[in-house]
Amino acid sequence: MAPMASGADHYRDAERVLEDAKAAQPGSDQERFLLAAAQIHATLAQAAATALTGAVAAGYWDEQPDLVAWVEAAGVKPDVAK
Repeated sequence: MAPMASGADHYRDAERVLEDAKAAQPGSDQERFLLAAAQIHATLAQAAATALTGAVAAGYWDEQPDLVAWVEAAGVKPDVAK
């Protein structure tokens, strides 16, 4: 069994799958499948991000690997005073 994806993994996967959907024939089954897969990844990413916002707001983002992965995936560094 493969390890469970993190929220940041789902975020990156949603972006990747959306890029793949751009290459699909518009209106095709492949495009619909890829858009649905991207939506699933985006929903899982949103759920994970929502669950982690308290730690980021509290300034503990750099102490947790999952939070660091989110910061890297989002391409921003929280401006949090400790």
